[in-house]
Amino acid sequence: MILFKNVYHLATMNDAGDRLSGVDVLVDGSRIARIADAIDAPEGARIIDCSSMLVLPGFVNLHHHFYQTLQRNLPAAQNRKLFDWLTTLYDIWAHVTPEVIRASTRLACAELLLTGCTMASDQMYVFPAGVDEDLIGIEIEAARELGIRFHPTRGSMSRGRSDGGLPPDSVVQREEDILRDSERLVDRFHDPEPFSMTRIALAPCSPFSVTDRLMKETAELARRKGVLLHTHLAETADETEYCLERYGARPLAVMERHGWVGEDVWFAHGIHFEDAELELLASTGTGIAHCPTSNMRLSSGVARVPEMLERGVRVGLAVDGSASNDTSDMLGELRNCLLVHLLTGGPEAITAEGIVRLATRGGASILGRDECGSIEEGKAADLIAFDMRRLGYAGALADPLAAIVYSGFDHTVDYTVVNGEIVVAARSLVRADEGEIVASANEASAGMLEAAGISSRRPPWMPHS
Repeated sequence: MILFKNVYHLATMNDAGDRLSGVDVLVDGSRIARIADAIDAPEGARIIDCSSMLVLPGFVNLHHHFYQTLQRNLPAAQNRKLFDWLTTLYDIWAHVTPEVIRASTRLACAELLLTGCTMASDQMYVFPAGVDEDLIGIEIEAARELGIRFHPTRGSMSRGRSDGGLPPDSVVQREEDILRDSERLVDRFHDPEPFSMTRIALAPCSPFSVTDRLMKETAELARRKGVLLHTHLAETADETEYCLERYGARPLAVMERHGWVGEDVWFAHGIHFEDAELELLASTGTGIAHCPTSNMRLSSGVARVPEMLERGVRVGLAVDGSASNDTSDMLGELRNCLLVHLLTGGPEAITAEGIVRLATRGGASILGRDECGSIEEGKAADLIAFDMRRLGYAGALADPLAAIVYSGFDHTVDYTVVNGEIVVAARSLVRADEGEIVASANEASAGMLEAAGISSRRPPWMPHS
């Protein structure tokens, strides 16, 4: 048991938006057992003094590419739009190995947990020829080691350069193999029960990376197995032009044609939607993973999130892959979301509390996790806590919840609790060594660059393998 004692500011994110002060929160097993004044500590409970802490639900990251954490800040990809950026990086990603997947997953999960994320989805879609190991199984094992609630998605690419696609043929797969492995992963790892730590979704990379047949058959498989569907959509103007030329329709119309709308579907980005398309998203319950940092980083545009919310579209937040964000900073994503919409939509376009709700309730709803996303009795014990006595929050305490979005320069949480277990304490990982994660990630990154014929510029303190 864990007792959060005398919470300075509790942002519940419940339906009423209650914020409480001076209350205790008792965690028993995987659940929030009680919220009340002056709870007597049960025997053996760990007591955390929260008299100076903001406590709120853990954030939900709806879209990531963990393997990309190893290609951050790559000079050749620094000033590129999406299609050029992808073609620059695919030849490096052709050198993905099991060691790369383990190192990058541990790095991504560590960053997410340290910046307030308790549940994350990842889209793994690069499966190089000759690599026979279960790469998503390795991701799941590494995520369990760190302690994050995990929704890996089985990504796929079946259209290589010889078929008019962007990726080299060495990283695309036969569609029969993709579908067979997708079913295997669902059967082996997907746990549909409430409070489960692992759920699988199926996620072809994009309309320009797979065939119509694979899109349709993936949707059929997912619905037969009762799992969610995910892909990139409407990220760039180039994508819209591609779909119009190839299919005679805009990206969302192409996906609707393949059965890819509904409450079991969420799209990453969703920047270039027209009014009628927003209405379709709202009426079908289709979700959007908003990736503001990546969208700015690749000059892709700004999603119409305030309008989406007004129309009833389900929206959550995501950091996207670290090669197009260059960090897995979940709290930083909230701040960038605030700033970009204040810039493009005006001072009343969005609020800090509204963005926190996107990052908690919004993401949990899209992933079908109604037991997560708020601090209420009986809900999942996924909580984060910030000590508000930090230098960066001085002078910002008139609204403690908004303070973590508007203010501060250190996005590290003081505590992260996932499924009732403390996985970050005193701003440090509990279940893994940060130095070892850094060393393994740097070694794996350098190895990939060197295998692709690119200088890794290993610093003197980093040994050569």
